[in-house]
Amino acid sequence: MAVGVASLGAFRSTSAAQLDAEKSPDQILAELKAGNDRFSSGKTNLSPRTPEDFARDAQGQAPPAIVLGCADSRVPPEIVFDQPVGDLFTLRVAGNIVGSGPILLGSIEFAVAELGAKLIVVMGHSSCGACAAAIEHIENNDALPGAIEGMVNYIRPVVRQVQGKPGDKLVNVTKQNAIYNAQKLRKLGPILPDLVKSGTVQTVAAYYELSTGKVEFLDS
Repeated sequence: MAVGVASLGAFRSTSAAQLDAEKSPDQILAELKAGNDRFSSGKTNLSPRTPEDFARDAQGQAPPAIVLGCADSRVPPEIVFDQPVGDLFTLRVAGNIVGSGPILLGSIEFAVAELGAKLIVVMGHSSCGACAAAIEHIENNDALPGAIEGMVNYIRPVVRQVQGKPGDKLVNVTKQNAIYNAQKLRKLGPILPDLVKSGTVQTVAAYYELSTGKVEFLDS
């Protein structure tokens, strides 16, 4: 791993990477918002991808932003934010949950510490099946098969947090779940907390509406 990290670092010298390294988390966030505005209005900059698009970054990567999104087939972050190849370090898991193991957190820490990412977006979406399952099986007080039960257990505290709040229950749970996991990342050490505290890295929560293509950024 140490050899791989050193090798990646040696190739992070493209002009695009240098420009991204100078941007603040707020500037990177503004670019994602602008990209989503383009996408949701049907004015995307993206064209069909070709091998040449990937060849530019074949020797290394320096994505300015990380998106922890849901594994749902309808929520591809690169398209939703209208971003070119190499600009998003994307992690996708049902329910966009951080969990408690080292694999997902280690991937985020790698992107921050070794690739230079400065913004982490935790994005939920409308009609989230994982959040719906958590609601249903808390209300029915039953169990889910296999590892699905353990996955949904991470969302159960969020369901309880929004219990009794006005509005659509699934929307409330999904938005709060994104907020909960963005907040959780800020506290998971040893790498992220100090960088977040110093302002070097920013974590934000978001909610993607499938019917409109719009991303709402949430107070977190």
